Amino acid sequence: TFTVEEAVETIGFGRFHIMLFLIMGSTGVAEAMEIMLIAVVSPLIRCEWQLQDWQVALVTMVSDLCSPQIALGLMTRIFPLLQILLLSFLWAAYFSLLTSVAPSYIWFVFLRAMVGGGVSGHVQGRVENKQIIATCSCFNSFLSLGKVFWLAGSLLIIGLASVVNPTISWRWLIRIASIPGILLILVFKFIPESARYNVSRGNTGAAVATLQRIAKMNGAVMPEGVLREPTKERRGRFKDLIHPKYLRTTLQIWIIW
Repeated sequence: TFTVEEAVETIGFGRFHIMLFLIMGSTGVAEAMEIMLIAVVSPLIRCEWQLQDWQVALVTMVSDLCSPQIALGLMTRIFPLLQILLLSFLWAAYFSLLTSVAPSYIWFVFLRAMVGGGVSGHVQGRVENKQIIATCSCFNSFLSLGKVFWLAGSLLIIGLASVVNPTISWRWLIRIASIPGILLILVFKFIPESARYNVSRGNTGAAVATLQRIAKMNGAVMPEGVLREPTKERRGRFKDLIHPKYLRTTLQIWIIW
């Protein structure tokens, strides 16, 4: 027998991991564009709707305030990770496009809050990425390299704003900024569900199929034997974060974020 971790180690790094890294890493481009969008749109909506400082700041705040990351994280224990990721991208793209036709400031704030709810689910793409390449020796290098996608998204939206805002309008900028997220929805079909998730749900057949697909793309072979389920372990709980053993670390991480 063999476990998922042993199979991944045997298969090794290859074309599949590069494809996964590029697709899932691109979620950072879409996320950065949606978040940085407010910075380049705020001056224009301030003039159009005669907004005060606190009203402009509220637009940024609601995007984070209405962020159901904890709920989405819990949902991944019930539903496949890729389904949650697909739902979050569809949600964000839909409400982002609606934002481009917002008739008033109140509608703009509400729709951006809805966009924030979808964008918060984009982090599941990085979770999926880490789950599949975590056992590779190049894992730390990939984590560092992944920051390039966020940088690319930030530079892209600023560059687009410098061209689109003065010529067409900020409404078209929002529509154009939605394109990367929509394109990613179309390519998610090339990413299989995590083998670890399938094994944890007792679906070893799907897990083996995923591992075989990875091995085929990498030009490697699967380990011999039958895939076995790992020993059941207690899942983490929120109160573990405030346990005396971890409380100091938890507070430090929260403050840094």
